[in-house]
Amino acid sequence: MAFKFKGGVHPDYRKSPEVPVTVIAPPPQVVIPMAQHIGAPCTPLVKKGDTVKMYQKIGESAAPVSAPVHASVSGTVVAVEPRPHPLGDLIMSVVIENDYQDTPELMEPLTPAQLKDPEAILRRIREAGVVGMGGAMFPTAFKISSGRGKVDTLIINGAECEPYINGDHLTMLQYPDELLKGIELARIAQGVEKVYYGIEKNKQDAIDLLNAHGAAKYGIEIVPESTIYPQGGEKMQIKTLTGREVKPGGLPAGVGCCVISTRTAYAIYQACYEGKSVIERIVTVAGSAVKGPANAVIRVGTNFGYIAEQVGGFVRTPRKIVLGGPMMGICATTLEAVTVKGTAGLLFFTEEEDRTVEEPVCIRCGKCINVCPMRLEPTYMYQYYKKRNFEMLEKYHVTDCIECGSCTFRCPARMPLTHAFKTAKLMLQARAAKEKARAEAAAKEARK
Repeated sequence: MAFKFKGGVHPDYRKSPEVPVTVIAPPPQVVIPMAQHIGAPCTPLVKKGDTVKMYQKIGESAAPVSAPVHASVSGTVVAVEPRPHPLGDLIMSVVIENDYQDTPELMEPLTPAQLKDPEAILRRIREAGVVGMGGAMFPTAFKISSGRGKVDTLIINGAECEPYINGDHLTMLQYPDELLKGIELARIAQGVEKVYYGIEKNKQDAIDLLNAHGAAKYGIEIVPESTIYPQGGEKMQIKTLTGREVKPGGLPAGVGCCVISTRTAYAIYQACYEGKSVIERIVTVAGSAVKGPANAVIRVGTNFGYIAEQVGGFVRTPRKIVLGGPMMGICATTLEAVTVKGTAGLLFFTEEEDRTVEEPVCIRCGKCINVCPMRLEPTYMYQYYKKRNFEMLEKYHVTDCIECGSCTFRCPARMPLTHAFKTAKLMLQARAAKEKARAEAAAKEARK
């Protein structure tokens, strides 16, 4: 590793890659949200009473920043209506009664000539609904196509630095050949010659296996990385592997990089070689409220309560349901919410794991500043947030916060720093939108 980023922390990783991958049977009903990506939500293509097949496209949008959604089971559409979304809202969804036949509707695999054609690969990636499956869920076809001509370095993110989560590591171990072929397809689509695959050193078995399966012949250089959180952050990967730094407010393409997750690369393989759309993924189910950790292949649209039952049920009442990892994950509000393409982890925590304290007081130790990978000053940002001093929040670059949670993790006073900065950014966005609307109204009035 040629470069290092500032800060970072060493949480208790609590990984369980030794737990075998199981396949959870799909539930009696799946609920497929029309929004499983950043960008415009899809419009349902089916109606109540329609019969659908597994992998069939059931939602689409003509917007460039979007991705189709597909049925994860075969059966009958029993409702097209708003349902609870894991991100906390009611989102238009297609509800399918499972017929337990898994009758497929696959796309034709790409021909050998198409597998060398960047445009054919990009069309297939979009048609299959491939998004960033590390959690961001940015439409992959748009990400690659918008960077063509700007990007000279493709990076595959294999750090998987969040505690508990094992899906990427297990994908490397179970599907090394398929994964390498998927990375090659991404390289061809991006139009670059070289790929860097950053993998943390706590996954040495995967590093050795991928090298043994000929990573180099695909133009892939595997770079072992230090095991430190948030190594898997997009900006951290770029800094570590290239020494380049994304400017505040900038995008990876601005420094010539495109970053794709491990599971996304595998989904590209499935779309192009097998004709499969994205309808399932490995999800790590863990936390002290459930019987034991599980690494399970789960269909998109499976509700959290059903998943908990399938892995042995609750041994204690959960206080928090966290989607993703404990550092950057989002809290769900109901067991009726369902998995989506970006659900890498489902953690059920009890009240004993709740670090919240009432009225925490900053002790000015500066530890949050030392661990911030973005070189920010969280202790000052938090004080300006409490005072709602938006000018100073902008001056201290709160919008550059990547919400990694390192400052909150390290804070001995248990200050809700990351939550405050998330809220501050939303408040700044709302303030900017209000000011823009006011300016437009004034300009309109002046033209009268």
